[in-house]
Amino acid sequence: MKIVSSSDWRDAIAFDVPVVVADVVPGEPTRCVGCGADGELFDRSELWAVKHRHPKHHGGFVRFYCAEHKPAPAPAPPAPVELKKPRAAAPRAERRTASPKAVAVTDRPLRAMCPDCFVEVSADGVCGMCGTQVV
Repeated sequence: MKIVSSSDWRDAIAFDVPVVVADVVPGEPTRCVGCGADGELFDRSELWAVKHRHPKHHGGFVRFYCAEHKPAPAPAPPAPVELKKPRAAAPRAERRTASPKAVAVTDRPLRAMCPDCFVEVSADGVCGMCGTQVV
Protein backbone atom coordinates (compact mmCIF):
# COMPACT_ATOMS: atom_id res chain seq x y z
CA MET A 1 0.00 0.00 0.00
CA LYS A 2 1.36 3.40 -0.94
CA ILE A 3 0.32 6.37 1.18
CA VAL A 4 0.36 9.73 -0.59
CA SER A 5 -0.75 13.17 0.45
CA SER A 6 -3.85 14.60 -1.14
CA SER A 7 -3.73 17.56 -3.49
CA ASP A 8 -5.24 20.86 -2.39
CA TRP A 9 -4.82 24.64 -2.74
CA ARG A 10 -1.52 24.64 -0.82
CA ASP A 11 0.22 22.70 -3.61
CA ALA A 12 -0.23 25.68 -5.97
CA ILE A 13 1.83 28.00 -3.73
CA ALA A 14 5.59 28.22 -4.26
CA PHE A 15 7.84 27.87 -1.20
CA ASP A 16 8.86 31.08 0.63
CA VAL A 17 7.00 33.41 -1.77
CA PRO A 18 4.30 35.65 -0.20
CA VAL A 19 0.96 35.63 -2.10
CA VAL A 20 -2.32 37.35 -1.24
CA VAL A 21 -4.55 34.90 0.66
CA ALA A 22 -7.70 35.94 -1.24
CA ASP A 23 -6.02 34.86 -4.50
CA VAL A 24 -5.33 31.32 -3.32
CA VAL A 25 -8.16 30.48 -0.90
CA PRO A 26 -11.26 32.66 -0.47
CA GLY A 27 -13.15 32.65 2.79
CA GLU A 28 -13.97 34.53 5.96
CA PRO A 29 -11.66 37.01 7.67
CA THR A 30 -8.89 35.37 9.69
CA ARG A 31 -5.90 36.18 11.90
CA CYS A 32 -2.23 36.72 11.25
CA VAL A 33 0.05 34.08 12.78
CA GLY A 34 2.41 36.85 13.96
CA CYS A 35 -0.32 38.77 15.77
CA GLY A 36 -1.40 35.66 17.65
CA ALA A 37 -4.77 34.25 18.66
CA ASP A 38 -5.81 37.50 20.35
CA GLY A 39 -5.02 39.63 17.28
CA GLU A 40 -7.63 41.31 15.12
CA LEU A 41 -9.34 39.58 12.19
CA PHE A 42 -8.09 40.64 8.76
CA ASP A 43 -9.87 40.44 5.45
CA ARG A 44 -8.18 37.83 3.25
CA SER A 45 -7.20 40.51 0.73
CA GLU A 46 -5.04 42.10 3.51
CA LEU A 47 -3.21 38.90 4.46
CA TRP A 48 -0.26 37.16 2.85
CA ALA A 49 0.09 33.37 2.58
CA VAL A 50 3.62 31.98 2.79
CA LYS A 51 4.44 28.32 2.29
CA HIS A 52 7.37 27.24 4.48
CA ARG A 53 9.53 24.14 4.16
CA HIS A 54 9.16 21.43 6.79
CA PRO A 55 11.94 18.97 7.70
CA LYS A 56 9.64 15.93 7.84
CA HIS A 57 6.77 16.80 5.47
CA HIS A 58 7.70 17.41 1.83
CA GLY A 59 4.56 19.48 1.21
CA GLY A 60 5.56 22.10 3.77
CA PHE A 61 3.07 24.22 5.71
CA VAL A 62 1.28 27.51 5.02
CA ARG A 63 0.95 30.46 7.41
CA PHE A 64 -1.01 33.71 7.02
CA TYR A 65 0.71 37.04 7.77
CA CYS A 66 -0.46 40.65 7.95
CA ALA A 67 1.58 43.39 6.20
CA GLU A 68 3.47 44.11 9.43
CA HIS A 69 4.60 40.49 9.98
CA LYS A 70 5.00 39.43 6.34
CA PRO A 71 8.42 37.74 5.86
CA ALA A 72 10.67 38.88 3.03
CA PRO A 73 10.77 36.62 -0.04
CA ALA A 74 13.53 34.03 0.02
CA PRO A 75 16.60 34.88 -2.05
CA ALA A 76 16.98 33.11 -5.37
CA PRO A 77 19.14 29.98 -5.24
CA PRO A 78 22.67 30.39 -6.58
CA ALA A 79 23.39 29.46 -10.16
CA PRO A 80 24.49 25.85 -10.57
CA VAL A 81 28.23 25.31 -10.76
CA GLU A 82 29.40 23.61 -13.92
CA LEU A 83 31.35 20.49 -13.10
CA LYS A 84 34.18 18.98 -15.09
CA LYS A 85 32.91 17.01 -17.99
CA PRO A 86 33.58 13.28 -17.64
CA ARG A 87 35.78 11.55 -20.13
CA ALA A 88 34.04 10.13 -23.12
CA ALA A 89 33.11 6.58 -22.29
CA ALA A 90 33.31 3.76 -24.76
CA PRO A 91 30.02 2.60 -26.22
CA ARG A 92 28.24 -0.03 -24.19
CA ALA A 93 28.96 -2.85 -26.61
CA GLU A 94 32.72 -2.24 -26.45
CA ARG A 95 32.84 -1.85 -22.66
CA ARG A 96 31.14 -5.11 -21.97
CA THR A 97 33.45 -7.90 -20.98
CA ALA A 98 32.66 -11.56 -21.15
CA SER A 99 29.41 -12.14 -19.32
CA PRO A 100 29.26 -14.88 -16.72
CA LYS A 101 28.24 -18.24 -18.09
CA ALA A 102 24.70 -19.18 -17.20
CA VAL A 103 24.47 -22.48 -15.37
CA ALA A 104 22.37 -24.98 -17.24
CA VAL A 105 19.72 -26.82 -15.27
CA THR A 106 21.46 -30.11 -15.97
CA ASP A 107 24.77 -28.79 -14.51
CA ARG A 108 23.27 -28.06 -11.10
CA PRO A 109 23.82 -30.61 -8.34
CA LEU A 110 20.78 -32.72 -7.61
CA ARG A 111 19.29 -32.26 -4.18
CA ALA A 112 17.22 -34.75 -2.26
CA MET A 113 13.47 -34.26 -2.58
CA CYS A 114 10.76 -35.53 -0.25
CA PRO A 115 8.64 -38.12 -2.11
CA ASP A 116 5.50 -37.01 -0.22
CA CYS A 117 5.79 -33.21 -0.15
CA PHE A 118 7.96 -32.60 -3.25
CA VAL A 119 10.19 -30.08 -1.45
CA GLU A 120 13.97 -30.10 -1.04
CA VAL A 121 15.11 -31.62 2.20
CA SER A 122 17.84 -30.18 4.40
CA ALA A 123 21.38 -31.53 4.58
CA ASP A 124 20.45 -33.86 7.45
CA GLY A 125 17.94 -35.63 5.15
CA VAL A 126 14.78 -34.84 7.14
CA CYS A 127 11.83 -33.22 5.35
CA GLY A 128 10.91 -29.95 7.00
CA MET A 129 7.23 -30.36 6.09
CA CYS A 130 6.33 -33.91 7.08
CA GLY A 131 9.42 -35.15 8.93
CA THR A 132 10.09 -38.08 6.59
CA GLN A 133 13.70 -39.29 6.52
CA VAL A 134 15.01 -39.10 2.94
CA VAL A 135 18.20 -40.93 2.03
